[in-house]
Formats: sequence, structure tokens, C-alpha cells
Amino acid sequence: MSTIIALAPDADRDPTAAELDAIAAEETLISAEVDLLDVQIALLDCTLSEMDQRRLRRARSRVLAERLALANRTVGRGVAA
Repeated sequence: MSTIIALAPDADRDPTAAELDAIAAEETLISAEVDLLDVQIALLDCTLSEMDQRRLRRARSRVLAERLALANRTVGRGVAA
């Protein structure tokens, strides 16, 4: 019988400088995604008004814009997105 070894990150270690830089680079995208999730949760059980639809479109657009900006920044540094 073979042994299966789980490759899980070590929970006791601190993040490396590279990992912290990656998180910092994605901070605006993470914020935009959280805002979109907040809007989606707020609109779960209601009929969408024109204002609600506009709010949802705006949040989705912000996420897409942040994803594009992040992709452009990473490609500009020579790192594949």
C-alpha cells in the first residue's frame, strides 16, 4: 500500500516577502471583489430596481477593470498572469 503525502503549506511559517508583495499587488482587486460580493448579498432576496442594477453593473465593472489593471502590471514586469 502506498502512502499519500499531503502537500500543504506549513501553518507555522510567516509569509515570504514575495508572497506579501503578491498580496499587496492584488489588494485593489480583492477589495473590488469584496465590494461586488457585498452588493450581491444585499440584492439576494429583492426585486432589482434600476438603481440596484446600476450598482451591480458598477461593482462588476470595477472588478473587471481591476483584473485588467493587475494583468497589465504583471505582464509589464515580465511575469505571466
